[in-house]
Amino acid sequence: MSFDSDSSNGEYKFFRQISRDRLLHEMLRSTKVGDSKSTWKVLIMDKITVKVMSYSCKMADITEEGVSLVEDLYKRRQPLPSMDAIYFIQPLKENVVMFLSDMSGRCPLYKKAYVFFSSPIPKDLVSHIKNDSSVLPRIGALREMNLEFFAIDSQGFITDNERALEELFGEDVDNSRKYDACLNTMANRIATVFASLRELPFVHYRAAKSSIEASTMTTLRDLVPTKLAAGVWNCLAKYKSTISHFPQTETCELLIVDRSIDQIAPVIHEWTYDAMCRDLLNMEGNKYVYESPGKSGAPERKEVLLEDHDPIWLELRHAHIADASERLHEKMTNFVSKNKAAQIHHGSRDGGELSTRDLQKMVQALPQYSEQIDKLSLHVEIAGKVNKVIKELGLREIGQLEQDLVFGDAGTKEVINFLRTKQDASPENKLRLLMIYAAIYPEKFEADKGTKLMQLARLSPDDMNAVNNMRYLVGSDTKKTSGGGFSLKFDVQRKKHAARKERTDEEETWQLSRFYPMIEELIEKLSKDELPKNEYHCMNDRSPSFHGGSTQGASVRATQVQPAHSMRSRRTATWARPRNSDDGYSSDSILKHASSDFKKMGQRIFVFIVGGATRSELRVAHKLTTKLKREVILGSSSIDDPPQFITKLKLLTAQDLNIDDLQI
Repeated sequence: MSFDSDSSNGEYKFFRQISRDRLLHEMLRSTKVGDSKSTWKVLIMDKITVKVMSYSCKMADITEEGVSLVEDLYKRRQPLPSMDAIYFIQPLKENVVMFLSDMSGRCPLYKKAYVFFSSPIPKDLVSHIKNDSSVLPRIGALREMNLEFFAIDSQGFITDNERALEELFGEDVDNSRKYDACLNTMANRIATVFASLRELPFVHYRAAKSSIEASTMTTLRDLVPTKLAAGVWNCLAKYKSTISHFPQTETCELLIVDRSIDQIAPVIHEWTYDAMCRDLLNMEGNKYVYESPGKSGAPERKEVLLEDHDPIWLELRHAHIADASERLHEKMTNFVSKNKAAQIHHGSRDGGELSTRDLQKMVQALPQYSEQIDKLSLHVEIAGKVNKVIKELGLREIGQLEQDLVFGDAGTKEVINFLRTKQDASPENKLRLLMIYAAIYPEKFEADKGTKLMQLARLSPDDMNAVNNMRYLVGSDTKKTSGGGFSLKFDVQRKKHAARKERTDEEETWQLSRFYPMIEELIEKLSKDELPKNEYHCMNDRSPSFHGGSTQGASVRATQVQPAHSMRSRRTATWARPRNSDDGYSSDSILKHASSDFKKMGQRIFVFIVGGATRSELRVAHKLTTKLKREVILGSSSIDDPPQFITKLKLLTAQDLNIDDLQI
């Protein structure tokens, strides 16, 4: 099977689509051979591979490929000796032992087994399988899929190392055996991304401070990107000789950094529809729970997944919440204006402009109320709930202060004034404000200064811990002071103590969206081959052919692309924006034009952030894909919303606690 990004009909396939196709076609469909062609099968997975599968495929997709039952490898299973089984498992000894137990002896659980491993299997385990003479004739396939990552987005993946921050940057990291284990798992899983896409990257990484400054002492924390880059490169070097059709020369770029490059992005309020939903609505992953009137009129609890299959979500997720709300209102208005029954209903009212809520009720009352309208109505409700919370918490004022701090337009005076006059602000929002302040003004937290600020904010010692623990993410520039405070040194260019420079090359938009994550600058520099060589090293030196005039990457860099729509500016812009939507519910997503826009995509850019990525960084991957005409794929150990990140920061020094115990 070919894994080129361009399929035979010229349509560009994005990252998650390729992952899905491999699981459904290369794995499940490949078992339809001989006597097994038309029979239903059992799919057996472990706790990791079931997550790999669920992030890329729906149950309906799996059923369509001939799977009638999905089972857990470690749960008691009913013998089905007339059915074939597909095993998708990690290459662990305990998994192999369980598989052999299922298929050995006179009465195996299944007729035949097709075994697919999520990553390379050690030779001793292969021998263990081959030595069982009763099992060998019952094996229909034994293959390495090399697919052990979690595709959380069409352009994003995680390695599911939820405790990476604690295990790689924690207080006791020097004495921990978990450090190497965490990095090894992460490296193996990142490497399977490139195995799946048949890509060989230039492996760039943020260099340890000691390699830049001779006087700086190296710490394990500071070596995380270096060690991870070496681990990934070792895996890729093996793939070059073990995987057929794996490229022998570099085809893309990979940049490995850690959370220390940007400690503001995980805690600042991100004002897009997607980020606001997750930040304010207590969603469980992509699941939103709500109550809706049932057939009997009584409220019913319902669940909905906010994912790519929802065209309205796809269109609005990266829009500013105010823009998303207005566009939803427009869609409702357009639908009502094109429906006669709605117009009659409208005419019977007192006149005047209808609110979005009125429009929602009107649409729900229509006889042709459909699933699409149901979806639109749902988003109107979600956006309304988000806006209500924004108002209740006074987030606009907090958000403005956050933006002004980051861009150097506010400082100590404004922060202290806010803490004194807004005592009713939530502890979480005051803590997030102080974390941003600490990242920009670390000297204000030395000795007992930080304690006084926390007292002014009326925050607990537990919350103070989150601010203090930021020091662990700064590598060897971190030093404890005698007074128990800390010093942070951030590697950013500052203007009047600003942590970000204004972007002058982009369109005006929302005042609360001036902020941009640091990876935006890094990716743009990487695409132009302008990363500072002393700060960012490369595991594999560039070959002359990479810069040749005929290469795809070189041609992409030579092409000037019009800048994409900005999500930040220092001026407040108009609410209006030209749109293509001509009805009440269809999406005007750019994906409508994807097949034509992306036929001539340049080489992929991968960025991996150790210690958790943010929604704003995922948005940047989508934005820069359009701007650079190169698919940007964001990877991380996890994707964290602000409360999760703060909880993990507290765990850097917390003893005998786990993530579930600690709340902010």
